[in-house]
Amino acid sequence: MLKNKTTNLISSILSVIIFGTLVTGCANVSNKNQNQSTKQSLADNQLIRYNLGADPKTIDPGLNDALYGGTVICNAFEGLMRLDSSDKPIPGAAEKYEVSSDQLHYTFHLRKDAKWSDGQPVKASDFEYAWKRALDPNTASPYAYQFYYLKNAEAYNTGKSKVDGVGVKASDDNTLQVDLENPTGYFLSLVAFPAYAPIRKDIVEKNPKDWATKPDTYVCNGPFKMKEWKAKDTLTFIKNDNYWNAKSVTLKQIDYRLLDDETAYMNAFKSGQIDFIETPPIAEIQSLIASKTAAVYPYLGTYYLELNMDPAQAKLSDDAQKALKNVKVREALSLAIDRKLLVEKVTKAGQKPATAFVPNGIPDPSTGKDFRQKDYYKATADVTKAKQLLSEAGYPDGKEFPKLEFLYNTSQSHGAVAQAIQDMWRQNLGINITLKNQEWAVFQTTRQNHQFAIARGGWIADYTDPMTFLDIFTTGNGNNDPAYSSKDYDAKIAAARKESDAKKRMQDMHDAEDILMQDMPMIPLYFYTNIVCIKNNIKGFHKSPLGFVFFDAAYVTK
Repeated sequence: MLKNKTTNLISSILSVIIFGTLVTGCANVSNKNQNQSTKQSLADNQLIRYNLGADPKTIDPGLNDALYGGTVICNAFEGLMRLDSSDKPIPGAAEKYEVSSDQLHYTFHLRKDAKWSDGQPVKASDFEYAWKRALDPNTASPYAYQFYYLKNAEAYNTGKSKVDGVGVKASDDNTLQVDLENPTGYFLSLVAFPAYAPIRKDIVEKNPKDWATKPDTYVCNGPFKMKEWKAKDTLTFIKNDNYWNAKSVTLKQIDYRLLDDETAYMNAFKSGQIDFIETPPIAEIQSLIASKTAAVYPYLGTYYLELNMDPAQAKLSDDAQKALKNVKVREALSLAIDRKLLVEKVTKAGQKPATAFVPNGIPDPSTGKDFRQKDYYKATADVTKAKQLLSEAGYPDGKEFPKLEFLYNTSQSHGAVAQAIQDMWRQNLGINITLKNQEWAVFQTTRQNHQFAIARGGWIADYTDPMTFLDIFTTGNGNNDPAYSSKDYDAKIAAARKESDAKKRMQDMHDAEDILMQDMPMIPLYFYTNIVCIKNNIKGFHKSPLGFVFFDAAYVTK
């Protein structure tokens, strides 16, 4: 494997984060080397019951944009590369690759024994089809922009060129040729991301709408395959014996439980009906950690509020549109929030107040330091300035401020955050915001269609680089829920994508974040941590700071 300074630095820093911040408890992060005594202690029933949290809106690699679906896809599909226990990209469906001296051309050689779950060989054309399908404007993939690193990909996705010009081509069944627009130091991490997984053209085109919902058509190439999907109950996957590395997979079955109520899945964990849960009820977090029933895992992510920058789409009143379009209103809403109080008294899971958008834990390869070097505001509320800005916007002491709705997905924890924000705005600004919740799949659609005034948002890194956070707010991006658009911002992101000098590239992204935080289409609240409860006999899994859980090396002891 080609060594890359950026990748090695990222891996080293992530390793420090993982092993330095993990609270020792019932969890085992990555124990992939089972010795003989461990094998003798294996349980007869190699089954893990993991609470996914809700029915995924989709588990189509080209259409999914949520962590729920991503974890399922990561265990069912395998890209050209995959992530090891330190989140470093290593060969997956491709056994080797070469990179040109200018780092613009990659040649991937697929494994001869790579097979689909139905026994057919995995071909380079399966990757070419999947990537071009995601870029096809008719597919409307929210992650189309993630392929813009390919030559002519953005031009094709925006209707300015034909598909034949896109820089991915299967030269034969086992060789994939890839051309990039610019050198991209994290490209190998990108091809390990779920959106870059291969899919079968013959399967998808016969069942374009529902191929990813049924065991017979959900043909995959990873360690596990679908057995059954009972909506709002269980999504069952079993070991894929046709996976090229099946001999290293001990686990026989994963039951993804689909409980989205914290009390319900906490009780199921306590009663032994579930083995692995995330995000326990807020009221129990401290006691769970103290008793070592829960562990704190690092999480590269930011929890924030989305403010609709194109409120006409949400069919809001003229007064509501006027308020949301006023940057002084958006800044006042942000400054009126006491983030320190929020994480200490409401969320109570070790989160850090977000005084910027890009979280801590992402290295700057040009300096060896963390990218996060600047605070855009205090962690506590600045009520005086917030009230001043609201007054300057035409709403002194909140008078005549329009009715706005705060939308969040159904969850006790999200509800608690929403209520706390509602109270802070009422007390500090004199404005009243109504709250509304929706179940996860509906909530996703509502945000993607920009049918909201204010909505809960959250973003977990897809790879370890500031770009994974910043490029989602470029004009027209499929994950740009606030519909934010800025020519200056777009120009800085475009410059960073093209820049090969690490120092200049990082500065472009710092400049972009400056613009974003000045325009305030979203309000960062806190940087995530991940609270996890796992039964003591569940071993070998990998809980990534990118949010995914990998079960390929997991096993159950007696």
